[in-house]
Amino acid sequence: MNEFLVIAGLSGAGRSTAAAALEDLGWEVIDNLPPRLIPELTGSAERLALVVGRSLDQAEVQGIELALQQLRSSGATVQVLFLDAADDVLVRRYEGTRRRHPVQGEEGVVGSIASERELLASIKAQADVVVDTTELNVHQLRERLVRTFGRDDPTGNMRTAVVSFGYTHGIPLDVDLVFDCRFLPNPYWDDELRPFTGRDEQVKEFVLGQPETAAFLDKLDDLFGLLLPAYVKEGKSYLTIAVGCTGGRHRSVVLAQELADRLAAQGFSPTVHHRDIER
Repeated sequence: MNEFLVIAGLSGAGRSTAAAALEDLGWEVIDNLPPRLIPELTGSAERLALVVGRSLDQAEVQGIELALQQLRSSGATVQVLFLDAADDVLVRRYEGTRRRHPVQGEEGVVGSIASERELLASIKAQADVVVDTTELNVHQLRERLVRTFGRDDPTGNMRTAVVSFGYTHGIPLDVDLVFDCRFLPNPYWDDELRPFTGRDEQVKEFVLGQPETAAFLDKLDDLFGLLLPAYVKEGKSYLTIAVGCTGGRHRSVVLAQELADRLAAQGFSPTVHHRDIER
């Protein structure tokens, strides 16, 4: 069964921010689809968020109301999110962007906001969730939407990745956190282990058997327990963690996989990439 979330509201109240947040939460987002086409989306995706009212007039409002009626009669789950804000805040936001207001009204932006508010009154009356963004910044708005529409996902749908690398070949530039594991004994200096990589059991046993390794991983567990929920709360969509050793073939490979397993235990689904394992 389809789940529809229709995003409506005053221009400048945060529809674009809401659309981006919902996309990060796993919703398929469609912006400014003509209302007459909305009922045709039933069956196309499990969770659809539809941004409406970009170009607004009375006919558009009537079309939105009819589309809502048709969606509900189809048996789909339908919610309406309405974003509002105080007039003076909307005026300041429009003055900051220097864009023309999409609804033409008398007395400039103030009149346009009043006209748009009047047009949208019937849509707001149908809203399941009304969010006043007057006092919210983009991060606070996103946090509110995650709480409301995120299905209690502790990860906030933040995509995580773990990369192993060798300092000899340079630090990756596109990562958020870098950890250096060169303090651990290096399997490279063991003639029997040198030909293998961190994917092989002999090397894994050697690296994980060091007393410093367990202490290091436990400290990182504590650190991630603090950082990851904070990143989710701040609306971070992607987090890449890099672990480096000298050549990128032994210690960092083992620890990258271990860190990925620990992230998975916290509810995340990290990807793992060993950048320099074949060098």
